[in-house]
Amino acid sequence: MTATIHPTAIVEPGATIGAGCTIGPFCIVGPEVTLAENVTLKSHAVVTGWTDIGTGTIIFPFACVGEVPQDLKFKGERTRLIVGARCRIREGATLNTGTSGGGGITRVGDDCLLMTGSHIGHDAQVGNRVILANQAAVAGHCQIGDDVIIGGLSGVHQWVRVGHGAIIGAVTMVTNDVLPHGLVQGPRGELDGLNLVGLKRRGVERSEITALRAGYQMLAQGDGTFLDRARRLADESDSPHVREMTDFILSASDRSFLTPK
Repeated sequence: MTATIHPTAIVEPGATIGAGCTIGPFCIVGPEVTLAENVTLKSHAVVTGWTDIGTGTIIFPFACVGEVPQDLKFKGERTRLIVGARCRIREGATLNTGTSGGGGITRVGDDCLLMTGSHIGHDAQVGNRVILANQAAVAGHCQIGDDVIIGGLSGVHQWVRVGHGAIIGAVTMVTNDVLPHGLVQGPRGELDGLNLVGLKRRGVERSEITALRAGYQMLAQGDGTFLDRARRLADESDSPHVREMTDFILSASDRSFLTPK
């Protein structure tokens, strides 16, 4: 009863609206939508499908959240979108529900900023504090780690994993997995070092940054294949950040890796 709903908004029967929510003019809220406490929908926002929106999230005008996947294999199965707390979903952004073949759930973590015209495809798993700049697109089945930044007009190919703390420059196409804390730039997405600025901003100790730089050089220049070097690095380093990187490399993936120059 404490929600504020503009008289021109359409909230379909069955929707769950939390305390303190604000639904602006000409918004549409579907019958299977759940808005947690203090969610704000600005004018003309659309939230539909089997969709949960976390506490304090703001959805800006003309965003479309929870529509069906852009996947020709989708046959109308009941799938879901879950958006975390305190996200900012800006004008014209699109987020799709999952598919039965991809696990059935698209998930976005807490404190994400999805800028104007950005897109998150079906079955993508997006971590916390992720930033998608204007018109950036994450395709279906991608895994995006915590604290990732994806620059404007960039695209991440389906099934690609982007590790924790990585940064992708503007106007970049990413077709292979990106190491945690990696720096990717260029039209065809080349791994060009570590996201040192991001590491420093997050307060990572200098000793850990030094260990990461040494590990990166070993991956770039050591003997054997890339996977051989990763296995050797995992055995030799006791740095938790390096371990995170080697675990990422040695885990299962549907894509190959962007490798150091």
